[in-house]
Parts: sequence; structure tokens; C-alpha cells
Amino acid sequence: MSEQRKILVTSALPYANGPIHLGHLVEYIQTDIWVRFQKMRGHECHYVCADDTHGTPIMLRAEKEGITPEELIARVHGEHYRDFRGFHVEFDNYDTTHSEETRHYAETIYQRLKERGLIESRAIEQYYDPVKEMFLPDRFIKGECPKCHAQDQYGDSCEACGTTYTPTDLINPYSAVSGAAPVRKESVHYFFKLSDPVCQQFLREWTTGQRTEHPPLQPEAANKMQEWLGSESDNRLSDWDISRDAPYFGFEIPDAPGKYFYVWLDAPIGYMGSFQNLCDNKLTDLTAGDRLIFNDYWSKDSKTELYHFIGKDILYFHALFWPAMLEHSDFRTPTKVFAHGFLTVNGEKMSKSRGTFITADSYLKQGLNPEWLRYYYACKLNGTMEDIDLNLEDFVARVNSDLVGKYVNIAARTANFITKQFDGRLSSFDLNEQERSELDVYNKHVKQDEIDWEANSLEDDYRILPRRLEGGGDKGAIYNPSNMVARFIWARKRIELLYEARDFSKAIRAIQELCDLANQYVATMEPWKLAKQEGQSEKLHEVCTVSLNLFRLLTLYLKPVIPRLAKQAEDFLNIPSLQWSDAEKILSRHSINPYQHLMTRIEPRQIQALVEANKPTLQATEQPEPHSEQRHAEHQQHAIQPIADTIGIEEFGKIDLRIARIVKAEQVEKADKLLKLTLDIGEEQPRTVFAGIKSAYEPAQLEGKLTVMVANLAPRKMKFGLSEGMVLAASDERGGPFVLFPDQGAMPGMRIK
Repeated sequence: MSEQRKILVTSALPYANGPIHLGHLVEYIQTDIWVRFQKMRGHECHYVCADDTHGTPIMLRAEKEGITPEELIARVHGEHYRDFRGFHVEFDNYDTTHSEETRHYAETIYQRLKERGLIESRAIEQYYDPVKEMFLPDRFIKGECPKCHAQDQYGDSCEACGTTYTPTDLINPYSAVSGAAPVRKESVHYFFKLSDPVCQQFLREWTTGQRTEHPPLQPEAANKMQEWLGSESDNRLSDWDISRDAPYFGFEIPDAPGKYFYVWLDAPIGYMGSFQNLCDNKLTDLTAGDRLIFNDYWSKDSKTELYHFIGKDILYFHALFWPAMLEHSDFRTPTKVFAHGFLTVNGEKMSKSRGTFITADSYLKQGLNPEWLRYYYACKLNGTMEDIDLNLEDFVARVNSDLVGKYVNIAARTANFITKQFDGRLSSFDLNEQERSELDVYNKHVKQDEIDWEANSLEDDYRILPRRLEGGGDKGAIYNPSNMVARFIWARKRIELLYEARDFSKAIRAIQELCDLANQYVATMEPWKLAKQEGQSEKLHEVCTVSLNLFRLLTLYLKPVIPRLAKQAEDFLNIPSLQWSDAEKILSRHSINPYQHLMTRIEPRQIQALVEANKPTLQATEQPEPHSEQRHAEHQQHAIQPIADTIGIEEFGKIDLRIARIVKAEQVEKADKLLKLTLDIGEEQPRTVFAGIKSAYEPAQLEGKLTVMVANLAPRKMKFGLSEGMVLAASDERGGPFVLFPDQGAMPGMRIK
């Protein structure tokens, strides 16, 4: 293994004004999978988070409930931590921003910015609620967007067109607290001078990766930052108002009575506060009992890695305000800011009336396995800012097929033979001399520190993998026991690269290819028949031993996603906790424990009960208190692409859609998007089609599968050759392309009607 990395990871801080729901969990599950993967590789990795506890919404809700804000945030903290723990999200520290550690770093950063001349106070005119007798935060003022004229938009930004503005720009504003028309009133506020040339220059360089070894932002995020920053001659970044007037729940600004730090100033500082709390109160096993040192991770010259996982709706704060604050107060900036998209359910925004605005607590109380959701999210996440969809019908089908029907099935079909006929002991088994030699050569060639783990280099890394991993080599030897296990071991590097790049969907796809292969091996070897045949005891022993070695490797690869199920599998296999370096170990003459069923199937009625359970509890007439961290929630709506103009059945009948078998799939030299497909539709000669699906599929994944093609499309001359049709695939901004694969039973040449 390469030199041990030191990594600090954070997720965005959930606001202490409402429950955790399935939209929130996209982020925390994504982060937890990545952290578990790093820890399995032996790296020193710490995952910290905290509740975001300050602001007017907290103050008003506590007032409404007749309790103090401190009592409210303590209760919600317990609820949030319970929900995260229920989904196996394993923080090293889960704190609160209402802490002395966070106060300390908020005041430190403020004072350092002030010393550098980057804090300015000036009188501003802002809206004041004459009924509640309080200045109104931006999110408590609503009105008509000054740009697109959408109604009921918040005072800081329009959710319809994305424009940012000041509350005084709103047309026909009103107070979201009392409904009264607000009046303008003057007050002194404090500003972080982001318009200063030194801040502008830093942000232009930092957001484009000029100051770091690797770009800190995803390409789409970096492009968005340039839109917000504008050019050097067209500066679009204005000073940031970092203060709020009393009454307010938060930290009072030093030497400014009645003025409080705006919640978005101290919210990201909560990452620092939580880590300081970890340093002060906990030891880490990975450092042999030595205490963590805060400055090792946060000093300007730190050589450690710092990663923030966030929703794309708070990118503005994390990619502009936050790095500028850190840079000019002598702290280090993030190594990477990973932004993800929102969650839709059944292709639509989360809905209270439809029962798809589902809380984490209700999911768990309905008795649903949290690892079902962890696995399904992993199947969808790809390391980009694309939204992902929780299709409830597909959720049931995929979990039942992949986890129960394929992964668990391998152990279920073979373990009992070992227990009943071989006293629970596996046979003597190892890789043969050729496979072991090839594996040694491979390990020497592919050293961890020679691999560029950036997502855009993965295709180059695949080329150095042995051909057998891609389905090449001697097809007749595919079920050779040593070859089978070796192929599973070789797959480790491919899966490792995908996990590192947060491309979990491709990692799961690669793991499921191995699951398919393992199940094919079991089905072909038929241990249940061998058990009834005289003289086949030794063969039966070998088949079941190989199968359980394959199952162990699959457990290793799936462990970051399904840690609880992996622990059950480890107990059954009677092995220590699996680490990434364990891939090459072989279970030989090893005793296992009696097999007990590892996972049940999802019943559709369970999902229906979940939806029904979320309808009555979330149909309250009251609206949730507004706050800028209402990410992944019902405000985030995904609009499908417009439906095309209506056509008649006669026009549709002109399109000849046929079932096609993908005989061969090949890379196209110098083509960024294309794969060359050889398709059999029952004609005398197969057809060639160039398909723009290279970003989603490896050639080996496609060969032998059925798909759908447009058979009567006029051939198209391309610089790579003649394309004689088109395969069907789905895509939009949520992801894709996703090739259509017909149900079993369809045959090449069948017409689709």
C-alpha cells in the first residue's frame, strides 16, 4: 500500500429546525461510503459534522414551543444523531455549532479579517417587521423576483431563475413571519469585503485550480463559479453582509453589542469546531494513542487532505465565501469541495401529499432495512452534480435482484453443503502457479502511488488491467477455479479507483458483473447435483470452497456500502473485519459458521405502507420555517424535458424497432463519446452502429446482451465508418445514457410494437 494519507472529511451541517429526510441522506450516505472505503484502505481518515444551530428560525421555533433555543437544539441534535446512526452513518464526531470551539474560531477568523482591512461597517437600510418588531433576515422576506417576476421568492435569491439580489430589490415584499408589509429601517452592519482586489484575485485562481495541485472543484462547479465571479473587468462579487441585529440566536460579534454573526459565517466554521472537539476529547486508534493535533489539519502549510461533501445549492457559500475566509485568516483551504445533486422520488420532487417526503425516522420505524437505501443510493451516485431519482418500484426490484437474488444467493446455495458434508471446513485451495505469478506481476506494475485517482484518468487505468478482467482470454477456462478467484482479485484495482472518484454507480456495476459471474459458476457447477452423485465429493468441496471465496471478495468490495450486512457475512465466514488489503487472501482449510439467512427481500406492501405513513404526518397546514439550508427538500423541483408534439399511429408505425444482440463492443480510437457496436438482428450479416455511450459503459459490459435498435434509420457516414442504425438509450440532466435492455425471452430480430 502507498504511504498512509491523513484525511479530514465533512458533510454539510443539517439545520436544527426539522427532521432528517431521505433527501438529506443522499449526502451523508455518500460521504460515509467514501470514508469507510478510506479507512478500509488503512488511511487515517476522520469524519466530522455538527448541527447548524443558529439563526432566526431557531429563535422563533423555540419561542413558539415555549422553550429556550438551547433546549430546542439539544433535542433536535439527539434526533438527528439517532437518525444518522440508524442508517449506519458513522461520524468520528457529531457536534453542534453552538459550542465554545466554534465561537473561538468564528471570533479568530473575524479578528484576522478585520486586521487585514477586510471587514467594514456601514449603515444600511433593511426591512423591519413592525408587528414582530424585528429586522427580517433575507429568508423571512418574500415577494416577486425583480428579474423573472416569479412570485413568493425569498429575499436573497430566486429559486425559479437562480438570480441573487438584496431583499430591497424584491417587488411587493411581505414578512414571512407576520405577513405584514415590512418597512425600511437603517442599521449598522458588518461586511466581509469580497469585492477587495486581493479576494477577487485569490478566488479567480483558487476556483480554477491555479493554487492547488488538483482542481478543488468539479468542472461544472468551477464553471458556475466563473459565472458568479465574472471577468476581471466585470467584477460581480459584492461584499458579504456577515452580521444580524438582535433579537437573534447566535454568537455576538466582539466589540459590537447587539450585533450577531450571520448563521452562514459560523456554520462552516462548525467543521473546525467539531474537529477541535474531537482533538480535545477523543483518541484515535490510527495514531497509536497520540492525540490529534488541530493545526496538523487546518494550518496554512498543512499537508493533510480536507474534503467537504455538500449539496449543489450551497456551493456559493463553500466555493467562494468559505475559501476566502480561510485564506485571509491564515487557515488552509479545502483540498476538494464535492457537490452532489438533489433527490427526486419517482421522477418528481419530494411531495407531502403523495407521501414521498419521507423522513429517516419514518423509514426506520416501518421496519425497512437502512442498507437497502444505502445500496440503492450507491447504484445512482456518480460523483457529479446530477440529481438522482429514488424510483420506488425500481428500488424494490434492484435490491431484491442484486443483494438478495445475486450476492446473498451465492452463500445461500453453497454454505450448507460445507456445514453438512464437510463438518464446516473448506477444502485446501489456492491460486495455481500461473495465476499467482500473473498477480504478482500485476501488483508490481500497478502500484498505488502510480495511479492518478482523478475520474478523468480511469479509462487509462483500465487499459493496464489484465485482459481476463474485461472478458478476454480463454473462454473455455472461465470456470477454472483458480482463474475465477484471480479474476475477482484483479477487479480490486478497478473498483478501488471508482470508489476513490466517488463514482459509486460504476463501482456497483463492476461488483455486480462479478456477482453475475459467481452465480453463473454456481449454476454451471450445480453443487446440488454433485451432492447426489457418487465419487463427486471432492468436486463438491472445491466448488463450494471457490464459491465462498468469491463471496468473501464480493463482501469486501461491498463493505463500504453495506457495513452491517458485511459484518454478518464476516461472522458467518468466521473471519476478522475485512480490510482492502485482504483481497489476495484465500480461505483454505478454513472453518465457517452455520449459515443463517443474511437479508430478506423487500415486499412492495412495505413501500406502500411507508408512503401511506408519510401522508398524514406531513399534511400540516403550517409551512416550515424558511432557511437557506432547506436543500434536497420540496423546494427543489425537477422538470422533465417537454413532451414532443403528438403523432399518429401511422407515423409511429414507420419506425422499425428491433431486438438486437450486441455481438461485439469496441472502443473507437480518438472518439470521446462513441463505442462501436456489432449488432445481430437476425439478418444474414450483422450491422455496425456507433453509439454515444462510452461515458457509461465498458465494452465488456455490453457484449452478449440484448438491446433495442432503430432498424430502418438511414445509414449515416461518419469519419469512423458507416453507422447502420441507432440503439435506444435514455438520458437527461439527472444522468445517462442508460441503454435499454429488453426482458428475458426476447430474441434478435423481434419487432417492437
